[in-house]
Amino acid sequence: MRSWLYIPDIRNVGKSEADALVVDLERAGDPARVRSWIETVGRPAVWARITNDEPGRRAVRAVVSPALTGICVAAESANELAALATVLAEAEEAVGLPVGRIAVIPRLESAAAVLQAAEIARAPRVARLQLAEGPLIRRLRVEPGRDEHELLWARSMVVIGGAAASLEPPIAASCPAGTDCEPSTEVLRRLGFRGRTCLDEDQVRIANKVFANASALA
Repeated sequence: MRSWLYIPDIRNVGKSEADALVVDLERAGDPARVRSWIETVGRPAVWARITNDEPGRRAVRAVVSPALTGICVAAESANELAALATVLAEAEEAVGLPVGRIAVIPRLESAAAVLQAAEIARAPRVARLQLAEGPLIRRLRVEPGRDEHELLWARSMVVIGGAAASLEPPIAASCPAGTDCEPSTEVLRRLGFRGRTCLDEDQVRIANKVFANASALA
């Protein structure tokens, strides 16, 4: 899974080369309409991004279906994900899915989350970790330079935490729209990431190219 394309508006989704689509439930509108879209989009991997609060949990109950691969959600502890696993189990039973079918990708977007990366990686249903650098940069008041060395420690913590739990390699954050993403994507590949979130099809093509021949972590 090299490229994960964010979908803020399901009305504007066209043909994509992305390996996975991530629909943002906070911005996409009526969850019932989103569920219908997920069931008809015809893609092998569709994920829903939710908020880690009661509205987010209500939304996830509404979109769980056999066509949904999993949930992306901000998390700062394994306990939060254990609570979400209970909600998902109830939603799975309601639509006749085996309990445990819907996977979870925790978004690590705070200092607390990065420090807890290894514990979060061992929480129920977690398939891999995702580093959300935008929120993390704002909270840490970091000012990354062109080489982004200021983010090296956080990125390495996420790679190590996921590997310690024998997860699939983590997903890297998207680069700013309109910038040349290939150099930073190469750096992330060398650090151990094996996929990247994308904002548009140009970023999808770069992610697919850079991660195409990257070997998985042992």
